[in-house]
Amino acid sequence: MTYDDAIRMQNETARKVVMQDDFSQINRICGVDVAYIGDVAFCSAVVMDKNSQLVESVDSETEAKHSYVPGLLMLREAGPIFDTLEMLKSSYDLLLANGHGVLHPRKCGLACHIGVNLDKPTIGVAKSLLCGNVKPGGFVEMGGEILGYQVSSKMYISVGHKISLKTAIAILKEHGTEPLKKADINSKAQKMRKGLRT
Repeated sequence: MTYDDAIRMQNETARKVVMQDDFSQINRICGVDVAYIGDVAFCSAVVMDKNSQLVESVDSETEAKHSYVPGLLMLREAGPIFDTLEMLKSSYDLLLANGHGVLHPRKCGLACHIGVNLDKPTIGVAKSLLCGNVKPGGFVEMGGEILGYQVSSKMYISVGHKISLKTAIAILKEHGTEPLKKADINSKAQKMRKGLRT
């Protein structure tokens, strides 16, 4: 896939993002994250219930087919993430992705790409700000539109798909990001074990 193809796909996906609540209830939350050694991707997906009790955890090791390009994280991470999520035997109602949602120059970050393709309620949880300006109260504005929220100096959330920003903020304030934190720990543990073996 060329750079232009990826941009075109992002623009098409952005038009499909639903920024309103489109679910009945949230009982299980899945977090997914990827760590790397070169082009080897170590991905982990963790499903927890609303009381933060572990339901299921799966890991995978695959080869990333693309290098990282700012604004095009989905090219590098979508493949490993989709492969890992397919391994889950448990269902989940909401997905937390380690990347931006609509808080993105083309309103289509990794969380949007995953959410739209899986047709799942998805929230983007990123460690740094890719675009936009943080306003008083923590909301992040881009082009005159509120597209995200700053939870802390190292956490920015935005809509991925099928959820409103208001609800995304409320869910994360109530339940936190424990599934995503655990997925981050697990993916890095895989990376460390592989590093020790090589």
